[in-house]
Amino acid sequence: MAFRAAVVTFPGSNCDRDLAVAIEQVSGSAPVRVWHGDAQLPEGLDFIALPGGFSYGDYLRSGAMAANSPIMREIVRAAERGVPVLGVCNGFQVLTEARLLPGALMRNAGQTFICRNVGLKVENTQSIFTSGYEAGQEINIPVAHHDGNFFADNETLDRIEGDGRVAFRYMENCNGSQRDIAGVLNAAGNVLGMMPHPERAVDAAHGGTDGLALFESAIRSLANA
Repeated sequence: MAFRAAVVTFPGSNCDRDLAVAIEQVSGSAPVRVWHGDAQLPEGLDFIALPGGFSYGDYLRSGAMAANSPIMREIVRAAERGVPVLGVCNGFQVLTEARLLPGALMRNAGQTFICRNVGLKVENTQSIFTSGYEAGQEINIPVAHHDGNFFADNETLDRIEGDGRVAFRYMENCNGSQRDIAGVLNAAGNVLGMMPHPERAVDAAHGGTDGLALFESAIRSLANA
């Protein structure tokens, strides 16, 4: 199966190339590059990725302006049809602002930018993104954010935990996220938002390969569908 992915670029994205390189490295196919102002997505997409960075300079709220970009209307429709959508860091913020995922990403509890490797625990192995991991597996993935503090009301937190929608938790909470949540799935399991950067952990020369399984899981699941 020819794997057809898209990486979206917003004004201020700075990890779009990293994400595109990771997807191509795993799939063997270069993803289509999509601009935030495009009115339509390319046809026949199997996978959509929203990268990290500082879309629109993080003005207003991180991801809030990008969530209203023309292309996001099409991404919401694609997600509702079941197309897998991955949002990393700023991409996670955009997905919450677009209401594809619950909660919000607030200023880090320590009020400082965090850039280092963090330990994660894999909580859900049943999604298209996480089936390549083992339940409870501990992995190391880089983070680089100033507004990664995941917040939701207790009712929402109870619901996403009860539904098994927490994909990853921090082993040591680096930013104040409630219940140590580092990554969340939507109810259908085809949308994942996470603050850590799996695309920065696909090459041993860059310090680790714990992010590989995420991309391999998605591509393998789509190929077998």
